[in-house]
Amino acid sequence: MEKTFLSKGVLIAMMILGLFSATAQSEAETEDTYKAFNAGLHLKNMHLWHGFVVHPGAMIATNLEFNSRDKKFNFGVWGGASFAGVDITNNSTGENISSYYKEFSIYTSYKFSDKFFIEAVSHNNYTGVEERGDGLHYWSYDITQGYNFVDLNFGYNVTPNTLLYLATIIGGGSGDFETQVDGSTKNSWTHYFEVKSKVWEKNDTSLSLFAGGAWSFITDKTFYTNNSGNIINIGATLSNKVNLGNFKLPVDVTAMWNPEQERTVLQVDFTIF
Repeated sequence: MEKTFLSKGVLIAMMILGLFSATAQSEAETEDTYKAFNAGLHLKNMHLWHGFVVHPGAMIATNLEFNSRDKKFNFGVWGGASFAGVDITNNSTGENISSYYKEFSIYTSYKFSDKFFIEAVSHNNYTGVEERGDGLHYWSYDITQGYNFVDLNFGYNVTPNTLLYLATIIGGGSGDFETQVDGSTKNSWTHYFEVKSKVWEKNDTSLSLFAGGAWSFITDKTFYTNNSGNIINIGATLSNKVNLGNFKLPVDVTAMWNPEQERTVLQVDFTIF
């Protein structure tokens, strides 16, 4: 009888130890798969944003971000730098000086669900600031600085393949104002709305269509347009993965037309990691 009780006791103890071991292993595996920090690297032939050609030449874009364990919250910085410069006119001398594209932006977002998210972005494109003769004040959002502003954005997936996106400029000048007759300025608080939908997919290749427009309830001029609200961003993006040996390189090719600026361009974006 004692041997039976002993055998049962050993069996129960082994089961308990096994349960704890499996639980610990499972937690360890969960811990190992979670990465709080990650980084990214992109190579582009040009840089597009909301219908703008921010930089017309080849550039590199990087980001460094923190992600919460539940993948709902992130906070990061995004930077861009060009391989070639563009001409900037110095305000004092009138001389044209080559200036490289430089941007260091801060962003954060929170996903309330698989369908709805909110994000804020502080855009800090300081290309040509010093070359044109202005002082570089990175943290300044004064209307006279002309390169810092904040976007508050909302996204909603009406279907798994269709995203509605609204962005509103809430801080900083950077051209988001209209000059009045008396010389004063009035903030535009420009809104940008875009619809993007994946319309075709096969294996590693997909095609998405998008259309976006901008307007202001306060001024005729907006951040994106000269006279009134308008459609400013129409196009398509083909996403593919190119085989490089055992490595698949994600590539996005975007054809964009801006009716406001009468500009049509083709962007190629390579995701290195």
